[in-house]
Amino acid sequence: MNVNDPKVVAEVTAAADTYEKALMDNDLEGLDQFFWGSPLTVRYGVAENLYGFEAIAAFRVGRTGGSPTRERLRVEVVALGADVAVVNTEFRRQGGQLGRQSQTWIRTDDGWKVCSAHVSLLKDGADQRG
Repeated sequence: MNVNDPKVVAEVTAAADTYEKALMDNDLEGLDQFFWGSPLTVRYGVAENLYGFEAIAAFRVGRTGGSPTRERLRVEVVALGADVAVVNTEFRRQGGQLGRQSQTWIRTDDGWKVCSAHVSLLKDGADQRG
């Protein structure tokens, strides 16, 4: 297995950066295009467990104002071969709360898509960056 092929890392990094812009702009159509359109797609959020693309898309439509504003502090991309990558992001929400996001990206015929995502927040005051 070719781990961290620079071309794959660059592709996934660009996709993750574009996803982040869509997230901060609350671009629902753009966000939907980044998730694998499958009932197997999973997104665990801060306060919700969503199974399948349809549930994820419906959640976004129902979320007033979109995702809270955040600043990415660190992004780590690990490409596992040519068609799978993991993106881990540490972020700080406006107001100071630290959070983490993990996404598994897969290469599809329509480009890179998130097939699994998990977002969590650290307890207030916790700063365990290493």
